[in-house]
Amino acid sequence: MDQQVLNIHDDVIARCKAGEREAQYKLYKLYSRAMYNVGFRITGNEDDASDVLQESFISAFRNLDKYRGDATFGSWLKRIVVNKAINSLNKRKEERLPENDHWDVPEEEAPVTYGEGLTVDRVKRAIEQLPDGYRSVLSLYLMEGYDHQEIGEIMGISESTSKSQLNRAKSKLREILTVRV
Repeated sequence: MDQQVLNIHDDVIARCKAGEREAQYKLYKLYSRAMYNVGFRITGNEDDASDVLQESFISAFRNLDKYRGDATFGSWLKRIVVNKAINSLNKRKEERLPENDHWDVPEEEAPVTYGEGLTVDRVKRAIEQLPDGYRSVLSLYLMEGYDHQEIGEIMGISESTSKSQLNRAKSKLREILTVRV
């Protein structure tokens, strides 16, 4: 049983399906900023996020006849962006998931503070420093709202790997954000 979703941009989508360039541009303008942000949170690279955005819209326009309306257009497009971003990471292969969890810990730890100096920009920069796999799982889970089963399917990893990568990402993020006093 297919359930139709109310889509506020049905008229623009119908015009896009008819091949109207102006409608395609309008749809691009409506969704490009949000989809760029999704791509950037996963890839952690402005150039890659721009490429992902362009490839995603090309793919969406080419496959618009396959859009059934059982999800909002934004969520359908977001799935395309997430998949393209994951593909971009897989192609890049510059930075692999760490094989082990051994990070150097000083023998005597200084007291730790998080509150002071912890800004949104600082957290964003810290997330950008995470290895690709960690950053991708963290972004998909915390910012995009996917559960571990969905992340596993998207990234081609097991659900338990997704969970452990999220925990490792959070630990590494804490380490990056920790201020020694």
